[in-house]
Amino acid sequence: MIIKKKIVTIIGLGLIGSSILRAFSYYLKNKFYIKAYDINSEHIKVVKSFNIVDEICNSAEDSVKDSDLVILAIPVGSMAEVGKLISPYLKKGAILTDTGSTKLSVIKDLSLLIPKNVFLIPSHPLAGTEHSGPKAGFHNLFEGRYWIIISNKNDKNGMFLEKLFKKFGSKVEFMDEFYHDKVLAITSHLPHLIAYSIVDTANNLESDLKNDVIRYSATGFRDFTRLASSDPTMWRDVFLNNSEAVLEMLQRFNEDLSALQKLIRKKDSDELYNFFKNSKEIRNKIIEAKQHLPEVSKLK
Repeated sequence: MIIKKKIVTIIGLGLIGSSILRAFSYYLKNKFYIKAYDINSEHIKVVKSFNIVDEICNSAEDSVKDSDLVILAIPVGSMAEVGKLISPYLKKGAILTDTGSTKLSVIKDLSLLIPKNVFLIPSHPLAGTEHSGPKAGFHNLFEGRYWIIISNKNDKNGMFLEKLFKKFGSKVEFMDEFYHDKVLAITSHLPHLIAYSIVDTANNLESDLKNDVIRYSATGFRDFTRLASSDPTMWRDVFLNNSEAVLEMLQRFNEDLSALQKLIRKKDSDELYNFFKNSKEIRNKIIEAKQHLPEVSKLK
């Protein structure tokens, strides 16, 4: 069978992978020939039912044959294993990218595996929810959200990805892998770590108090700990693969927390007010940046 369209392969059909498939189907319908694969047979079954893929493949190796673009939407801890499987079958001149939340580890795991004539352009969509699996995906997940590309801005392959991701409604930024991992350590990785930790703290309370924490959790505890509903495999791999940056940010956070503890102990009214006021202003700027999910009414 001769296919004249550019061929795109998505490996990994969870929240991000299935959302990419939906985005291709919604924004670029029939512009590309789309292939997909997931090691989880249930994920494959669900994606088949969506009718948004031209070809579901039986293996990672088969899925990348003849593909012009391969997107690895898999946990960062699986990059090396999948890279070994697919590297002999990657097409000359193909672009290989990913959606992982750490970039130094992805480059380390893939750069020595892939052929010299394949272009590794790591990327990361700053989008997601606490839900996982293909049923959790939606076509406009990336709308208005940043998609980071680890590439020189003038690189033609990076420019190809930039054009593609903008079709999904993303804002595209270019940066190096070192800066990416440090920024994400504070904006994404540390908040998830704290959310998981405070849930564990609540779980370790004496039984009566623990039950009441669960029973009386209002918007504060519930919303703050929403991140702890995220995929545990993904976050285990993130912390293992971005440990240096996360530990640095965790140390800074602990120091700031200790300073706040002293203010509370001293009952320093003025400084506590200034602390909360300044934090509120920063939080408002985050909201103004509009890095939030699309409205529920738009989800498809």
